[in-house]
Amino acid sequence: MGYISIQINKAKGSADTGASDHIERKTTPKNADPTRTHLNRELVQFPDGVADRTGAISHRIRTAGIKRKITPDQVRAIRIVLSGTHEDMARVQDEGRLSEWCDDNLQWLHRTFGRENTVSAVLHMDEHTPHIHATVVPIVTGERRKAKRKQTEGRRTYRKKTNAVRLCADDLLTREKLVAYHDSYAEAMAKYGLQRGVRGSEARHTTTAQYYRDLKRQTGELEANVRQLQTEQQQAERQLDEVKQDIKSEKLEAAKTEAKAALVAKVGSLFGGGKLKELEADNRILQDEVAARDESIELLQQQMERQQEEHSRQLMELQARHRREMSDKEAEHQREVSFLKSIIQKAKKWFPLFQELVYMEKFCLKVGFTERQTATLISGKPLFYEGELYSEEHGRKFKTEEAGFQVVKDPADKSKLALAINGQLIGEWFKEQFDRLFSSIRKNVIPPQYRKGLRQ
Repeated sequence: MGYISIQINKAKGSADTGASDHIERKTTPKNADPTRTHLNRELVQFPDGVADRTGAISHRIRTAGIKRKITPDQVRAIRIVLSGTHEDMARVQDEGRLSEWCDDNLQWLHRTFGRENTVSAVLHMDEHTPHIHATVVPIVTGERRKAKRKQTEGRRTYRKKTNAVRLCADDLLTREKLVAYHDSYAEAMAKYGLQRGVRGSEARHTTTAQYYRDLKRQTGELEANVRQLQTEQQQAERQLDEVKQDIKSEKLEAAKTEAKAALVAKVGSLFGGGKLKELEADNRILQDEVAARDESIELLQQQMERQQEEHSRQLMELQARHRREMSDKEAEHQREVSFLKSIIQKAKKWFPLFQELVYMEKFCLKVGFTERQTATLISGKPLFYEGELYSEEHGRKFKTEEAGFQVVKDPADKSKLALAINGQLIGEWFKEQFDRLFSSIRKNVIPPQYRKGLRQ
């Protein structure tokens, strides 16, 4: 049995552009995988004329019917992050229930905060754990809590409308309501094996920013450990070189001492005396010191070799762990690709016109429609448009006055789709425009008298 994850934050000011850039991936965070960003999706359709999250927030506030002036420091939006543990979300994804999980999250947001107030909900698939960034505009109806409290205390001196529309995050984020949100969300997620944490527990959710800071700190520590190991290895190599030089010097000094002793012995044998015995004793002391030094050098070399082996082992462990993590990520990516391929195959089987819709989307974008206009056409709705349209066949653009466009079944082949303008297929319309343009050019190029001769 896993646990739900729900984080709620306020967004003050005239815009929440920083969060919008992160949520809509106008800037790519370090913990996101750019190769998977195309898997992210917006779960809420924006109103006509609204292109992004920031515009959706402003549109909701502007059209809510608020009479009271909004101050610059008021909370315009509430950011909500919905997820579960990494293991639980991986299980939901492996079971093929991620889309169902997204729908249930969206339904919970609509029930809890209102459909119109839920202006954006983006599923992020390019981070470690799938999660939803939801945006709620805190539009409420009724008296302020402060005004009700004054009335209860007998201090009410005037009466306001009880059905006034207001922008007030405090009414939605009381302690009692926050607890209720966790309870109702846990009920909605129970079907996925998720439950809320223990009520009253001292455990706290890690914020997204804190998670990124911890991840960055851990990565920095690993990099610092690697640099430290490399530095120690370089120092060990330098010490080994110095020891080798010392060994050569010591052996040279030992050879010199032995040569001197031999010379003194020969001289002593010639002259005799106690001085020779003293020199022999000094020579033995020097030889003992050299032997002790050689033994110390040998011990140091052994210690250096053990240290190098330990450094090599740690480096190999770090590299092996990195390879395992990369392999796990690659395996997860392959699973996602296979899952998406199976979805596409099922979509083609269940929806015969699915592939035609994909082709039609590319065609509409190539003709010159925007993504939002293309989405309207793909949904089967009519679109009124005035502007230039590009014909790939004729290699040029043709201007049209305001006309009605709609995606229809091809009259010649009902299994295919075609784009119609005012009921006429777009290909035929392009041909008419080209013929008209060609006739106009020909008329302007051929001299009048020559045209007259041709008519005769």
